[in-house]
Amino acid sequence: MKTLRTFVSALVLVPMLVTPALADKRSDARSEVAFGIDVAQRGLWREAIYRWERALELDPTYAPALNNLAVAYEHEGQLEKARKAYERALEIQPNNAQIRQNYELFKEINDRTATDRDKP
Repeated sequence: MKTLRTFVSALVLVPMLVTPALADKRSDARSEVAFGIDVAQRGLWREAIYRWERALELDPTYAPALNNLAVAYEHEGQLEKARKAYERALEIQPNNAQIRQNYELFKEINDRTATDRDKP
């Protein structure tokens, strides 16, 4: 009986221990995203990509990092990676207007470019 009570007590404590750890990871991911924005504004796109990929290692569900990463991939001509990042961001936050707008513009530009390339 004492063992069962100890086990149940441990189960109650686990969420209390996990929540701060998740919050710290999200906070660290936000810091990486902010740093990425700073370096991207200075034209250091590869460093920004590194920072946003790092943010996603910390928190794979952080949609703003995916959105920024998609923009950076697009800037660097890595269009398939950009498309996947936009799509993953929208899976996580389907109602995020900024991500949706960026993705729609990305598709419009790249679909038009592909059509122009296919013309004789």
